[in-house]
Amino acid sequence: MARSQVKTKEENNDLIDRLVHINRVAKVVKGGRRFGFAALVVVGDQKGKVGFGHGKAKEVPEAIKKATDDAKREMIKVPLRDGRTLHHDVQGHHGAGKVILRTAPSGTGIIAGGPMRAIFEALGVQDVVAKSQGTSNPYNMVRATFNALKNEQSPRMIASRRGLKVSNLITRRKEQNVEVDG
Repeated sequence: MARSQVKTKEENNDLIDRLVHINRVAKVVKGGRRFGFAALVVVGDQKGKVGFGHGKAKEVPEAIKKATDDAKREMIKVPLRDGRTLHHDVQGHHGAGKVILRTAPSGTGIIAGGPMRAIFEALGVQDVVAKSQGTSNPYNMVRATFNALKNEQSPRMIASRRGLKVSNLITRRKEQNVEVDG
């Protein structure tokens, strides 16, 4: 089966889920083939929380439901700058898959392919540039993207770890940008 994108909203906690990939597998038995389906789903609240899940069943809707439930259990919180982009550039990998996620100025949009686009839409990111290298396997791309998002840190997290004030870090960032540009 081909990749497709389905979007539904739930009433209780306003989560959206995106179907990233459906795989049909066949088991050859005496008398023919038995088909099963595997679904890969991404779930997010569009406010910085996102998760992915994998479900397998004999029917497609049941596989999607299992994957959605799995994704809701495995959600992570990702810090976003101004609620629209990442704080810094980050890389992630899983298996042969490697992804590079870069911050982008306002108005850029989501420049990412396939499974990564579904993750960013569910996460609530509006401006990001992403590149996938090494594999086009949706499972590895999703896991590599989540590996990168887990390494994302906000200035508040870094300041608390280093015992500094957030304002000191942000002024240093601006000073470095002036030196690089000038």
